[in-house]
Order: sequence, then C-alpha cells, then structure tokens
Amino acid sequence: MNDTVSISRATSLSRAGSRHGSTVSRSQSLIKKNIQPHDLRPSDILIERFTAWKAIVKQLIAYFEGIADIENNVAREMTKLGAVIQVPFRSGNQFLGEGGLQDIFYGIRDKTRAIADQHANLGRTVDGSIVQHLQKLRVEIKAHIKNIQNDTGKLATAVAKERELSGKLIGDLGTYISILKNTPLSVTAKTDPYVANQAVARQLVKQVHTENALQKSLLLTQASSAMFEASLIQAIQSAWATFSEWRTRMDNSIRDLWGTLERDMAALPPDREWISFAAREDHLVDPETPLRNPEHITYPSKDDPSVIPVHTGLLERKKRYTRTYREAFYVLTPAGFLHEYASSDPALADRPQFSLFLPLCTLGPPSAPNAKSHKFHIEERKDGTGSTHTGSLRGLRNTLTGKGGGSGRAWAFRARSHDDMMEWWNDIRMLCARYLVASEQMERSGPVAAAVRAAGYTSEDEGIDDTEEGSSVEEEQDEEDEAVYEEARDVPDEETGPPEYSHTGPREAEYGAHGYPVDKKPTNNQDGATVSRRPSKRQQEKAPEGRAPHAAADGEEGAGGAEAL
Repeated sequence: MNDTVSISRATSLSRAGSRHGSTVSRSQSLIKKNIQPHDLRPSDILIERFTAWKAIVKQLIAYFEGIADIENNVAREMTKLGAVIQVPFRSGNQFLGEGGLQDIFYGIRDKTRAIADQHANLGRTVDGSIVQHLQKLRVEIKAHIKNIQNDTGKLATAVAKERELSGKLIGDLGTYISILKNTPLSVTAKTDPYVANQAVARQLVKQVHTENALQKSLLLTQASSAMFEASLIQAIQSAWATFSEWRTRMDNSIRDLWGTLERDMAALPPDREWISFAAREDHLVDPETPLRNPEHITYPSKDDPSVIPVHTGLLERKKRYTRTYREAFYVLTPAGFLHEYASSDPALADRPQFSLFLPLCTLGPPSAPNAKSHKFHIEERKDGTGSTHTGSLRGLRNTLTGKGGGSGRAWAFRARSHDDMMEWWNDIRMLCARYLVASEQMERSGPVAAAVRAAGYTSEDEGIDDTEEGSSVEEEQDEEDEAVYEEARDVPDEETGPPEYSHTGPREAEYGAHGYPVDKKPTNNQDGATVSRRPSKRQQEKAPEGRAPHAAADGEEGAGGAEAL
C-alpha cells in the first residue's frame, strides 16, 4: 500500500511539473524521447528557461552591436566634417595668422576630430568589451543548459525507464494472480504470484532510489540555476554600467570640447580682423577722405563765358489758351536763348520746356513803375523763327500748310517786382535784335485830349489801370485777334502784310528801319481842308472793338508813340 502511494506520488510530481510547461518548450526539449506532453520531465523546464535567457542575451548583444556601429559611423562622419575646414586659409593675407579667426578655425577642425575620436573610442569599447562579455555570457548559458541535460536529463530518463518497468511488473503480477485463480495447475515458478511480487518490490525500491536521485539532482540544479541566473543579471548590469560609464565620459569630453569652441568664438572681438586688414591694406579708402563735390570738378571749357548763364530766376509766362500765368524757372544764356525749366533743380528738369531765341525777337517796353503788374513782352519775327517751341496746334497747322506767315507771336512775362523785371529786361535787351521803350509820359489836357477820349481812346494812365499793363505798346496779342488775322490770311489772293482799314485817299504805308509803320503829318489841300491820314499801328491796336480807329491831328501826334532804338 505504501509502495503504491509512493508510485502515485512520484507520478504526481512529474505531472505537477509538467503543468507549467509550454508547447514551444515541449517541442524544443533537448531530451529526445517520445513521451506524452503530460509526462514532460522537470529538467525540461529549466532547459526551457535558460533557452529563453540565451535569446534575451542574444538580443542585448545585437543592441550593443548597433550602438557600436552608430558610434563608428558618427566617428567617420565627424572626421569627414573636420576635413571641411581648410586651414591655413588659402585667401592670401586676408585674415590674421595668429590671434584671429584662423586660430578659431584651427580649433574647430582639431576639436571636431577629437569628438570623432571620442565616438570611435566608445564604439570600440562597446564592441570589444561589452559585446564580447555578453557573447561569453551566452556561451555560459549554453554550457549550463548542457549540464542540466547531462545531469538531470539522464536521471530523468532513468526514472522514466524504471517507472515503465515497474508498471510492466505490476501488470504481470496481476496477470499471474488471475491465472492462479482461474487455472491453478498452469502456474509455473516464474509465474508464481509470490515471485512476481518479489520482483515488483525490488523494482519499486530501485525506482524510488532513482527518483530520489533525480529529486536531489533537481534540487541541486535548481539551486545552481538560481545562482547562475543571478550571475546573468549581474553580468548584464555590469555590462550596462560599463557602457554608461564610457558614455558619460564621452559626453563630458564632447561637452567640454563644444564649450571650448563656444568660448573661443565668443572671445574674438568683432572688429579685430577688420582693423588688422585695414591696417595692412593700402588700397582701402581713407575714412577721412571727404566726398567729392561736383561743383569742384574741373574740365575743359567749364569756365567758358558761353556756358555761364547771364541771368537766372523765376518768371511768370502767360499761357496761350488759358490766359493765366504760370511761374517757372528761366535761364538766359549767352547764346541768346531764354529757356524755361519746370524746376531749378537740374536733376528734376534736365531739358527746357520752352525756349526763345532772342536774336530773332523784338523786346517790348517794360511796364511803368507804378503799374499793378510788372510785365514785358517778347515778340518773334514775322517768319516765326523766334521760338523753338510754341505749343500751338494752329501754328503747327500753318507751318505744314504754308499759311500764316504774317506777324509773329508775342509772349508776356511777369516778374514779382519792378526791380526784378528791370533786371530781366536789361539783360534780355542786350541779346534781342531790337527793343522798344516807352516815350516820356506827357500831361494831356485840353480840347485835343478831350477829343481823343471822346473818340474812344484812353490815356496811358487809364490804360494801365484798365489792362494792368504799363507799356505804351501792347505786350501781347489776344488769341482771338490772332485767329482773326490768320483767318484773314487764309483768304486767297489777299496780301499777307499787316491788316489795313479802308479810308479815303488810299496810300501805301511807309515803314521805318525796324519794320514798324511811320506816321506822317496831315497835309492840307488847296481848299484848306485837312486830309486825314492812315491811323497808326498803336491806334489800330487800341481802337475799341467794333469802332473804326481815329487818326490823330497834328497836336495829337507823338503822344504815347513808340521810338525805335
């Protein structure tokens, strides 16, 4: 009864150990025996555990081998990066040889190589120390698995054989007892249940001794496996501590190298290189050199009298169509031109907008000092060659068609003061072909002056107040009058000379040296009657619109007339 209990207990121990196994470990058991899964021996569990340890160590080896490869690759790339810095500089003497930017670049190259060496050292340490240590640890795990197989594996195989033999003998005992009960005469000495029972008892003792030996071996193997597993963890911890120590050393060293580069770069004064460069370079511009002034530039014919303006300043010119004045900057040149510019700044106005060639023009008399407006007029020649730009579309049409070759145009100019006007007038007078001056003002009173005023003429003072012009000669011609003259010239078979008015006793007008008509004194006929003469040009111009000009008598001649000088 006790033997039966011992057999069942041993069997239960084997089955209890088999419950914690796995399908993988059972299929990969190093004990090659064709048994059922529930008959797995306890030694296979230890073999399975340390097989898993071997896989773990293998993964850790691969991990550190990857770290070593990374560090070696970083070392190679940092070495290439250090080769990018080419020192000494090949740019001649552009930079300082010592104490400047070149020394910093030397430090960058050398410290980059030092950083590469640090990475390379760590890679060699990991590959030659940690990886090799883990590989030896893996070999020890394999040896431990082999020891388990050799020690407990053989005992487990022997226990299995003894159990199998015990079961056979117990089965034979039952068979022999059955034969004895059924056919007692057929029992032999070998099949005697007593002999069979003795064999079973001896086999069970042998089985128990074998199982006890297996149990003792398992206890020793378990204890040694626990100690071995602890040594595995300690070995892995040691390997990681070694890696961490070398990694910390490398990080500190690299941090110091980068810190040195940062301090060296920050210690360089920003202007040291430039000061040294400027001190040894002879072709740089001296900061004390003054800027050039275009006015101080000398060139041939700069001071030639023909390029120095005679007079410059502001004037107002009456617009042709709007009949308003516009102020502009005018330049009177020795060549005889009066140029109009939009601005006095040559950079803004490089070309004149309007020009008059004074040698081909006639300068009218200036206005009186007591006039409200300080004006004078300039009239071009009758052939229109006095101006280079008139802005008249009608003049352009007449030029293309060959019409309108009569009297020239006149331009009115106004100054800000009488003195300014006289300065302009005197300078222009020196360049014009001819100029007109107003005759001396005469006090006109009496019946003759009254008759003149009754005829529609006004005195010179009244003309100044009405027209705001102080000259005895009309400074400008109205655009409407000019249009009338041009339309009159367009009539075929009509003379292109000055307009004439019908009167009794027609006669040809006589012109003076400057092209103006000369008035003759009236003559009496035989009967004593006064023969009227042709009105003067000034009388024609000052005649009211719609009324015939009045020819002055002997006493009125010369009043307000223009003298040609």
